[in-house]
Amino acid sequence: MDSSTPQNRYLTWRFWRHMLRLQTGLFFFGFSIALMLEARIGLDPWSSFQEGLSNHSGLTFGRISQIVGLLLILASAIALKVRPGIGTVCNMLIIGPWIDLFRSTDWLPRFAGGWPGTGQFVVGLVCMGIATAIYIGAQLGAGPRDGFVMGLSQRIERSLRQTRIGIEVVVLAAAFAIGGAIGWGTLIFAVLMGPIMQASLKVFRVSHDPSPSWQV
Repeated sequence: MDSSTPQNRYLTWRFWRHMLRLQTGLFFFGFSIALMLEARIGLDPWSSFQEGLSNHSGLTFGRISQIVGLLLILASAIALKVRPGIGTVCNMLIIGPWIDLFRSTDWLPRFAGGWPGTGQFVVGLVCMGIATAIYIGAQLGAGPRDGFVMGLSQRIERSLRQTRIGIEVVVLAAAFAIGGAIGWGTLIFAVLMGPIMQASLKVFRVSHDPSPSWQV
């Protein structure tokens, strides 16, 4: 079998091994966000923005996450010419339902902030860093937000770091305007997420390049 053709490469063991890794990473990513949501000490800019939209619309956080992800994929593809990978689409479709499922269970810890909430938030951060390393290592494409940042960075000819900071400042301002959860968790995320993700990528020996091996 010639696995180099577009049709056959999806039938190889290598592809499905990468797909299994992707799904594992998305599972733990959804779990990490659920942990941070129920810690009640604030959220990262995107999650805070989505929670605000959820509160105003009556839709679940997971469904709002899907809608935002879809809009970012479309904006990236149409305006920035960023072709999504299979992982990009799976990220948009799958993480939201996992978040809603975890939050609907009775065993997920729920706190009203304080030290217990802070501890749970940090556990969620560590889980998110590990989940990110797992699904980026699948080499099936970046998430919708990462793809949008990378595409915009190239379009405006600014560094990836400058572009990400600029976008997250805008998203955080929007989250504040609509009543999203902003608090100590927002600051903790800003300070710790970078080092945790870098350490996770190193431990799992994953390149920070999220470019997809397979596209849709």
